[in-house]
Amino acid sequence: MTTSRLGDWLTSRQPFVLGLFRMVLGLLFATEGAATVFGVLDRKASPTGDWPFWYAGVIELVCGALILLGVVTRGAAFLSSGIMAFAYFTEHQPDGLFPLQNGGLAPVLFCWGFLLIVFFGPGAFALERLAGRERAARPAAEPVTEGSR
Repeated sequence: MTTSRLGDWLTSRQPFVLGLFRMVLGLLFATEGAATVFGVLDRKASPTGDWPFWYAGVIELVCGALILLGVVTRGAAFLSSGIMAFAYFTEHQPDGLFPLQNGGLAPVLFCWGFLLIVFFGPGAFALERLAGRERAARPAAEPVTEGSR
């Protein structure tokens, strides 16, 4: 297989890999939220209403499930990315500059992973695509003009 053919083959599978990436990230985020809210997976539940941990757990659980299923994916990913940036800068960054120093590797990876989904969309296997609610993304080389709307 030549480099050109390999590149074409990989490119043709991008929506599927992005969809799997979204589903794994959503599942991991939802389990973080479930552990915080309900005290499952060997973690103690955060007391109901405890700021910011319980509220963050609810957002993680709900947004993680939405992202996993591919429903209002970009909005849920945007909110999730923001809450992870907030978590990093308020809870981790004061303990050191780099994520490996301050234990903030997971929030950084979640933040950037969700930001990727905001810009690239849900990929394949999203319920919103199956329902026909999300149109195919317009190629970046094709500018949006009044006539093309």
